[in-house]
Amino acid sequence: MAFGFFKRLLGGLNKTQEVLVRGIDDVMKRHERIDEDFYDDLEEIMIKGDIGVRTTEEILDELRGRVQENRVKDPMACGDLLIDCIRSRMRTSEEDYAFEKQKSAVLIIGVNGAGKTTSVGKLASIYKAEGKRVILAAADTYRAAAYEQLAEWANRAGVQLISGQDGADPGAVLFDAIAAAKARDADILLVDTAGRLHNKKNLMNELHKLYRILEKEYPEAKRETLLVLDGTTGQNALIQAKEFSDAADVTGVILTKLDGTSKGGIAIAVQSELGIPVKYIGVGETIEDMERFDADQFVDALFTPINVKKS
Repeated sequence: MAFGFFKRLLGGLNKTQEVLVRGIDDVMKRHERIDEDFYDDLEEIMIKGDIGVRTTEEILDELRGRVQENRVKDPMACGDLLIDCIRSRMRTSEEDYAFEKQKSAVLIIGVNGAGKTTSVGKLASIYKAEGKRVILAAADTYRAAAYEQLAEWANRAGVQLISGQDGADPGAVLFDAIAAAKARDADILLVDTAGRLHNKKNLMNELHKLYRILEKEYPEAKRETLLVLDGTTGQNALIQAKEFSDAADVTGVILTKLDGTSKGGIAIAVQSELGIPVKYIGVGETIEDMERFDADQFVDALFTPINVKKS
């Protein structure tokens, strides 16, 4: 993660720090001993910080074990242990990004307004800057401004965009895009799909149709499905993720709009509760404001300004 992005992440997480990290710090300072009241107060703060009930319970269970193992008595000495428990639930590996090094077809899915089309454009710019041959497929044929928005990103990134008429069959657009990707020996085909409300069965069926087209027409490409979640929606994003993962083979999450929200704790909950890694995060509107997710950098940015980790 570039230092410039780290600085933007540091600034973008300030509201989450106020709710979550300062709350944790206050609990550790307020309690004189580690007891059930101490853990109950930590639990309340962490749930309020959008980490989620199940993830919070798992983190605190691990913290209890580490406290006992290390014979920790002072609540203020729990900071580093708690941070390590949080960090361990957010790890990504090189395998999570294996698709970037292979011939791949990447479907970008999610609800309207989460930042899907913008994420497609940013990914195209990132991959193109790394020397990859990228093609975009404008398979969101229902939203009027989707094509214009994606065309602007394609021009900015210097990549080819395959599209159809407004209201065209998304499957036909994907079919043409696959043909273009094969003809140009593209490294990555990025597919912008229509914003799907997770309770709309017909739109989910359409997504399965796109999968079938990829399997039949582009079997040599590794398929990746990235779900875009709006970080400002907190636990609602987690509900969406559960619904989408039930209906689609979601392999990773793009978490957007983390700047200026107090709900950044959702980044901790997503992977822990769903077993789906956060692979990219965004903290603004420009191309520089999205990068691959780095758990160490995220936790450092979240906790650095606060003395909670100083034992």
